[in-house]
Amino acid sequence: MATTTPQESDVVIVGGGPAGLALACALASAPAIQDSLRVVLVEAADLNKVRNWNEGPSTFSNRVSSITNASQSFLGEIGAWAHVDEGRTCPIEEMQVWDGVSDARVTFSMQDDHASILSAEPETQLARLTENLNLQRGLLRYLDKNGTVELADKVKVQSIVREEREGGGWPLVHLSDGRVLRARLLVGADGFNSPVRAYSGIQSYGWAYETSAIVATLVHNPRTSFQAPNTVAYQRFLPTGPIAFLPLSPTASSMVWSTKPHLAKALLSSDPAVLTAMINAAFRLPEVSLRYLHQRILDSASGGKPLSPEQLHEEIAWRERSHHIDSRSAYSLAADTGGVPPEDADSLPPLVTSMQPGTAASFPLKLSHADEYIGDGAGARTVLVGDAAHTIHPLAGQGLNMGIGDVESLFRCIHKSVLNGGDVGSRTALLPYARERYFENHKILAACDKLHKLYASTAEPVVWARSVGLEVLNELDSVKAAIMLNAGSRRSRKSLSGTQLGVNFGADAVETIARNLSGVSTLTKGVAGMVGDGLQKVL
Repeated sequence: MATTTPQESDVVIVGGGPAGLALACALASAPAIQDSLRVVLVEAADLNKVRNWNEGPSTFSNRVSSITNASQSFLGEIGAWAHVDEGRTCPIEEMQVWDGVSDARVTFSMQDDHASILSAEPETQLARLTENLNLQRGLLRYLDKNGTVELADKVKVQSIVREEREGGGWPLVHLSDGRVLRARLLVGADGFNSPVRAYSGIQSYGWAYETSAIVATLVHNPRTSFQAPNTVAYQRFLPTGPIAFLPLSPTASSMVWSTKPHLAKALLSSDPAVLTAMINAAFRLPEVSLRYLHQRILDSASGGKPLSPEQLHEEIAWRERSHHIDSRSAYSLAADTGGVPPEDADSLPPLVTSMQPGTAASFPLKLSHADEYIGDGAGARTVLVGDAAHTIHPLAGQGLNMGIGDVESLFRCIHKSVLNGGDVGSRTALLPYARERYFENHKILAACDKLHKLYASTAEPVVWARSVGLEVLNELDSVKAAIMLNAGSRRSRKSLSGTQLGVNFGADAVETIARNLSGVSTLTKGVAGMVGDGLQKVL
């Protein structure tokens, strides 16, 4: 390898996931970059498998992502979204989130009055759900049509070394096909175990959650003519972890269920009908009964005699009777899905009838955040985006959007450097990217981590405090709008930092909180000690 002549490259992107492909598409969309930079994307997997991916119209991949309006707008601006099959996407027009212990609930919807604050043009959706493979295939189609980015797939990065040259050399990327790429700028879009991050010497902090996420594609009956279409996302926070129901089509939805690893293993090893029934129960039964059913499944699995679907249905029916759940209510697993729906039908996802074969799987969850996004010293001319820079709990569906936000910011820095005749790999050119994205990502990481820990508690004071907070939040329209805005419901991310609209909106939210504090204090007067004081301070 030492005798191989390096190939000059201006930008080398390692990683062909959504973040790496999105950055390649953005660079390919700018004429100034096309004319002056040589861009190479390196991916170890076979990208033809993504290009040729072709599921039937009624079957869906189990790995899906919620694409915010801001992310979709950016992908549209660079011309890539037009190549995504929109027939395989589904709008999320409303989101209902509730506490699995107290049933305190908050609803986010673009149809609410406060949503008009988000945009001069009214939005019809909070986000859009799509399979990751559908998005990746669309990005590849754009790159194939554009033809300005070199795609080197089925090639692994063997090593990355620094060029020995006076004044500081460039990274030399040694590939498994024998080539060596000399990179003016090396971009790590290569996931959690990033070779680029290892080369750059950037440390990261974080921890593994004692949680695994079960994913599956769910099959259910279509909504009746008396109901809204299947465009509502549901999420229930249970002490073992949140369970989310995400719409894909009129008769199919995706699920992400975060729970304890030993329980996830027992559920996945059970009969598919048992897992299906437990998914329905997880959205409907009181937490005390869910805890009992979980223990039954664990005991049966450890005893070598898995619980049968019939036994589970008998247990659930007995539990429903003991909780006085009306068999005609949407909270009953025996509810008739035909005819006029129950009055509370819109408060819950439709009953799951089965799972798409082969889609049930699980993976561990972790939080990590790189100490910095730009390499320095011996690791200079490197930058991290996406999962190479941060990994997050999926409870808010922000992981992919954080990566696309990174890509958008980094693309603007590279584009500006090219227009000004600068060096795209210099720290000066890259510093605005780190300044813009590090704190934004840190806020989201911290918020999701705190939510996960907050809802894992079953202590009565904690349940009371978070339930009151959720109910109050549901009444504070400006604060709900602020949360939606920060989660990307507005089309443009640029206005999130420092525009007059953002300042006015923040002031309006604070004013609304102040007006409501007197009412909240009435609720907290009867609660002595730390909980009441703490809640008032938070509010």
